[in-house]
Amino acid sequence: MSDKRHNIDVDFFRQLDRFTFMVKKRVSTAYAGSRRSIHSGRGLDTIGYREYNRGDELKSVDWKAYARSERLYVRQFEEDKSLTTHILLDSSKSMDYTAGAAPSKFEYATMLAAGFAYLVTKDNDKFAISTFAEDVDITKPRRGRKYLLNTIERLETARVGGKTAIDECTILYGKAIHSRSLVIIISDFLQDPKEIESAIYRFSGHDLILVQVLDRTESTLTIHGHSRLIDLESGVKLDTYISEDLKSEYQEKLTEHINHIKDTCSRVGAEFYTFTTDTPIFDAFFHTISRRRW
Repeated sequence: MSDKRHNIDVDFFRQLDRFTFMVKKRVSTAYAGSRRSIHSGRGLDTIGYREYNRGDELKSVDWKAYARSERLYVRQFEEDKSLTTHILLDSSKSMDYTAGAAPSKFEYATMLAAGFAYLVTKDNDKFAISTFAEDVDITKPRRGRKYLLNTIERLETARVGGKTAIDECTILYGKAIHSRSLVIIISDFLQDPKEIESAIYRFSGHDLILVQVLDRTESTLTIHGHSRLIDLESGVKLDTYISEDLKSEYQEKLTEHINHIKDTCSRVGAEFYTFTTDTPIFDAFFHTISRRRW
């Protein structure tokens, strides 16, 4: 496993503050501020109803509404209006890859995760950043700047290693989510498409965002000629000659893989974004946040 430190510059958050000001309310009210998922409270007025989601408390179900419609609805109250944000960060060995001056995929993904958490913290709402590879390190959602700083410190020393078991890890993490939430998964998503598809459907009852992070050499296969390829997760080495035909075939397969993820996300109403690590981090933020409909 990699023990190197993943530095998140303090200036990153100063720039993020300026960034949120630039895009005004579309950003400053994002991620839990304006997209409210209102849960049951006690002693407060009912302000509406929504369909029952797995994990909702049965005591909040309106059985009279069920008798009329034969559909489960839960009462919405003014209390507890925040939408908890769960950020799943891929820390498998493949995320340690970088081929040039750009940050590694894990470092780039960590900045994205910390940025999303920062936006949630500005609204004083709960979040959790959990890393996953062969297993998932589940952290409990909390709120506050102190918790954010502790989370960043933990991410800076996080170990990167192991294979990716996205299907098994999302099964485990799904059991830790007890109400409708915002779930953000950040990964290179270079796994079995069936496992990725299962993970997407598993969180389809939530507000779901997938962010794919790739190195430029992975997205366009910039290498050419006699090359040695190494699978970072398995350690398998392959000596081969990378011709223009092979590059074309690779590009076709990658595009097919990405389109499969996009199509699955589209079917469940999830969002999917893909970035290379040479993309300025704030361009990535602007692209994901400003396009959301609040």
